[in-house]
Amino acid sequence: MTDTSIGRGRRVAALVLFAFIFSCSVNLPLDGGGIMATAAAQEGGTVPGETLGATSDSDFWRAVREGASGSVSIPDKKAAIMIQSEGENWRNVRNGPLSTIGIWLLAGIIIVLALYFALRGRIRVEGGPSGRTVERFNGVERFAHWLTAGTFVVLAITGLNILYGRYLFAGQVADPSEFGALHQAFAALTYYGKFAHNFLAFGFMLGLVMLFVLWVRDNIPKKVDLQWLAKGGGMFSKGVHPPAEKFNGGQKILFWLVILGGLSLSLSGIALLFPFTFEMFGGTFAVLNVFGLGLPTDITPIEEMQLSQIWHAIVGLGMIAIIIAHIYIGSIGMEGAFDAMGTGMVDENWAREHHPLWAAKLKGEAPPRAGGGKGESGKESPQTA
Repeated sequence: MTDTSIGRGRRVAALVLFAFIFSCSVNLPLDGGGIMATAAAQEGGTVPGETLGATSDSDFWRAVREGASGSVSIPDKKAAIMIQSEGENWRNVRNGPLSTIGIWLLAGIIIVLALYFALRGRIRVEGGPSGRTVERFNGVERFAHWLTAGTFVVLAITGLNILYGRYLFAGQVADPSEFGALHQAFAALTYYGKFAHNFLAFGFMLGLVMLFVLWVRDNIPKKVDLQWLAKGGGMFSKGVHPPAEKFNGGQKILFWLVILGGLSLSLSGIALLFPFTFEMFGGTFAVLNVFGLGLPTDITPIEEMQLSQIWHAIVGLGMIAIIIAHIYIGSIGMEGAFDAMGTGMVDENWAREHHPLWAAKLKGEAPPRAGGGKGESGKESPQTA
């Protein structure tokens, strides 16, 4: 074989190889839809692209959206939930019905008290001041009262600011540079109010315990309290002074509302102060389900916090409404009432008209006869034997 024929064969072989390589590069492009993409799509055991297979993306993301819990290896097991959808429900309740009903409740109690004052006026001591006083509450009792009352007022103001402050003071300002003096005041009130709310809560709890220990014996309901309630406590008619002990029927109701409401407020507040530490609602719902309520008991830690916040706000709003009425009676609503907690001393005629059984016992007298209504002349029947 000559050199010429050998060279010609090599050129033919090179052309064939080049044609083969060129053909492969044209028909099998190494792009996103080619060999590499196909191989990548099949990594991890999944099906090739453009194929549904056994896994539905819509089902997967629907489960995530509904709060399905996966598994994590880190200590914080709450991270197993990608989307906590109940959070939106909590926000809607807090900013919707809770806030709306709450503001109507507070406005309503103020309107009712204003109408009552306009129609009834201030409840006076009908016998006039006697010039003689008796001790109504001692120093320890007054300290417990003002400790509870003072801390509650601060807690109420700061709590209402948390719930309603941004609607009243923050306004709709998109650029922080446009904040005015009112916005700065709101920011300061909210910042320092948060600390006041958290720390003064313990003073409120202490006052609550003191009130319970000091007054629980005198606030046990008795038959005479039903007589007081049946006559509306004399609050709607002049000259009517139903029988009452140291605490009348209305005050006993207030006492137990404050004690039980304050206890519930304290427990939910502690749960908020120490997040994810106490789980109260799951167990409580399990007990209530004995009555066939069908409440959920499998509650996540985050849901526990959300329920605690909602319940804390509900009880707080209810107690604020009650205390507004209490403040009214103890100040402008009734003559001589503030002296009981101001100096601890009340006029003897005030004591005989509003707490005749207690006044008689204090003076060592026989208890007044039952009734305490009006005589034939329309004036008060004698309250002492």
